[in-house]
Amino acid sequence: MARFVTRQTGRQTRHSFSFGSSYDPGRVAFGPLFALNDDLLGGDAGYDAHEHSDVVLVTWVVTGRLAHEDASGCRTQSAGELAVTRAGSGLTHSERADGLATRFVQAWLRPDETGGEPTRRTTSPDLGSGEVVVVADEEDLGIAGATYRIGDLPEGATLTLPPAPLRYVFVVTGALVRSSLAEPLSAGDAFEVTGDHDLTLTTGVPTQLHVWSFAG
Repeated sequence: MARFVTRQTGRQTRHSFSFGSSYDPGRVAFGPLFALNDDLLGGDAGYDAHEHSDVVLVTWVVTGRLAHEDASGCRTQSAGELAVTRAGSGLTHSERADGLATRFVQAWLRPDETGGEPTRRTTSPDLGSGEVVVVADEEDLGIAGATYRIGDLPEGATLTLPPAPLRYVFVVTGALVRSSLAEPLSAGDAFEVTGDHDLTLTTGVPTQLHVWSFAG
């Protein structure tokens, strides 16, 4: 299914769910996940200061560098770094490319509890195992039963995803071949899986996968 696209000077965003003026009643959310935005920014483009509340923002920089500024200062997030921001009762921040063309993927999720002080945690997960690894769990996200995994997988890798009532798989780079899937998937494609059953995937080329698992 084609993603919604927003284009403005210096930036382009592809939306996996309804976002802004783009609305499809069948693509509003999947479990607590209600936005998955794939952004391309020019070398100094981005988003001026804006506010969030009662949302968890999970940001993964694919290429380039992303400058994040809020009341605590400005920090740069490089490719291969993950930031989990819990906006709590209110967080104002800006996000801009830090001198390089930048691609980042950002998920928006509804936390189990609203309010509270905003927090932000940045990590550099080790993806060298050739498997999908847990980069954020339910404690990090504030969502019971939620897990976020990322994998940098070589060509021809076959993996079985851990079972969960709800799973959302996003192909960031590369491609999956036919396996248990109905059709091959390439960069930017995603699919939703419901039901606690094994799911086996095979890569056709070196591939980065993001896998969200939810309790329901």
